Amino acid sequence: MNHDAYPDDYIREILNSVKSIAMVGASPVDVRPSYFAFKYLVQRGYDMIPVNPGHVGKALLGRPFVASLTDIGRPIDMVEIFRSSGHIMPVVEEALTLKPLPKVIWMQLGGRDDAAAAKAEAAGIKVVMNRCPKIEYGRLSSEISWMGVNSRTISSKRAPIPVQGMRLSLHRMSVSGGTTAASDRAARNRNPSS
Repeated sequence: MNHDAYPDDYIREILNSVKSIAMVGASPVDVRPSYFAFKYLVQRGYDMIPVNPGHVGKALLGRPFVASLTDIGRPIDMVEIFRSSGHIMPVVEEALTLKPLPKVIWMQLGGRDDAAAAKAEAAGIKVVMNRCPKIEYGRLSSEISWMGVNSRTISSKRAPIPVQGMRLSLHRMSVSGGTTAASDRAARNRNPSS
């Protein structure tokens, strides 16, 4: 898999197929990016599980924090890693101990670990790096266009404004593959080793 550019169909298939998402690094602080991403995905009907050992005993939007992936105690479809690149490998290694294995490992914007990705892919897990599922969902559903952002999707109809638990169609046609070259360049400039 080329982790520098993902086909829209690859991202669409993931966002359409996963139901439960464990967010490692979730925060109950309502000004943190992980809070916004968590809340957005809850509002789109995903079964979100906050994972952060520093917040066990608290809840995020009514969902109790767990200390680790192994503490979840039920199958999960996707592990979303909201940690810096240096903390990704231990999370992937823990995910590889789960039974059954998750279908997807997703590393948030700025998160990239090619060795961890290779290890997950060798186990049959799909991997996405340096992307945000909130942004990708909004882009592929054209919802993001409500904020004046060019979603690179073609439709004569605007996406509806979603309500709690509403999933928008991710099957709108995209132009030029929907790559995000600017974010890829920015990530490479921050991490000259890639």
